[in-house]
Formats: sequence, C-alpha cells, structure tokens
Amino acid sequence: MALEQSPLAAYLRAARWEYAAVNAAHILGVAMLVGSILPLDLRLIGLWPSIERQSLARVLIPMAASGLMIAVLTGVMLFIVRAQEYATLSVLWLKLTFIVIGFLSAIVTHLRHGLWLDRVPNRSIAHVGVLSLVTWLSALVCGRLIAFVV
Repeated sequence: MALEQSPLAAYLRAARWEYAAVNAAHILGVAMLVGSILPLDLRLIGLWPSIERQSLARVLIPMAASGLMIAVLTGVMLFIVRAQEYATLSVLWLKLTFIVIGFLSAIVTHLRHGLWLDRVPNRSIAHVGVLSLVTWLSALVCGRLIAFVV
C-alpha cells in the first residue's frame, strides 16, 4: 500500500522513540476527548443539574475538539505505519464508524442547539448525551481492541 511506503511511515517504523511519542500523543488526544465528553454527556443526561450546562460546555467542548484533532492526526500517523494490515481489521472499521457517528452527532447538536448548547429548549436532550456517551466509549473500546487482534 502506498501509505506504508511514504517517508513518514518509513521514518516512524524505524524511529523507536518518535513512534512511541506519536502513540503517547494519540492516547493524550483520546484522553482529552473522552475526558471532556464524559462529564458533558452526563450533564446532558441529567446529572449535576445545579451546574449550568452552558458554562460546562464552554470549558469542555474546546478541550474535546482539541483532543479529537490530536487523536485523528496521530491516529492517521499510527495507521500508515501498518496500513495494509490495519485496513483489514473489522474492529478498526467499527472504531472509525463510531468516530464518524460521534462527530456528526456533535455537529448536528451544535447546529441545532448552539455551540455552547445555549439554545436548548426546556425539554431534555438526554438522548443526545446517551448517543454521544455510547459512541465515544464504543470507539474507545474498539481502539483498545486493535492491540489484541493485530
């Protein structure tokens, strides 16, 4: 596969510490994403009603978005090192499906309810929190499973 022949892929395969740094950065990005999404989703589901949703969103959404960007960039770098092998893994495709669902759900939610969730009607949007929680945690589990199927 052409991706595996790229200079970056060849470099990462040969560079022990740089590959480890990319892997650590991927974990950091995932931690930032899931660590920010989890409390926000739990607030949307109904926990901590005394904490203003918009204030929480203003802190956690930029952190989650930054984490997603780091995780995607480093994930691509990890993928190209063994692209042919990884491309055959159904658990990777499942992970990517969950990521797309989570990302699209977030975009639709913010378009519908405002970037900081400040246009949420009086009715609950717990279903948004549940969908987000399930998709991002499922992506996390699938990502971890990749190490066990390679």
